[in-house]
Amino acid sequence: MKRYIYLFMMLLSLLLVACGNNDQENNASNDKESAKQKEEQTEDESVDVKKGLLNVEVTLPASMFEGEDIDTVIADAKKEGVKEVTKNEDGSLTYKMSKAKHKEMMEELKTGILETIEETKNSEDYVSIKDITHNDSFSEFTLVVEKSAYEDSMDGFAAFGLGISGMYYQLYNGVDPDDYKVTISLKDEASQEVFDEIVYPDDLEEEGTE
Repeated sequence: MKRYIYLFMMLLSLLLVACGNNDQENNASNDKESAKQKEEQTEDESVDVKKGLLNVEVTLPASMFEGEDIDTVIADAKKEGVKEVTKNEDGSLTYKMSKAKHKEMMEELKTGILETIEETKNSEDYVSIKDITHNDSFSEFTLVVEKSAYEDSMDGFAAFGLGISGMYYQLYNGVDPDDYKVTISLKDEASQEVFDEIVYPDDLEEEGTE
């Protein structure tokens, strides 16, 4: 189970770093913005913050931080733009960030998942996978595969990667840590029948207890 948590945390770190880099690029491009525009933006933001319209809270379950130094996790999150981090009694952490930062993170996640899907469909490393479809919230994926080739390969790692990414997207999209799920359906290209189904995080937890 810990190896999955480690991969999950790596995705978190990569996302925060990417968002931080984007902030720097955006700041550079905004240097040409007029002083008047900046003043108006600051005034509008101050009003919205008081109303809570620019703040987003995201709660990440304790399982994401197993084996991690919580103080370091919190410090890193703040360094990358998270305004406040609250330790909850159940071990979960609640991140409070600006609406702009949250939107940026969600766009980064969406782009990353879509790129992964296209790369997987066209990769020579996953020859059994013929197509991948998904719903808008990335809580459901369907992998259309050549069944016999899939079962005799390591192409299941593609499903694992999509499951982790989908869980991550669910959490940052505001789904309660007790309710988030990602379902991966495996459909045989020839018969169009679903021959297997993987549900995250349930299947990760079951593997972790074996």
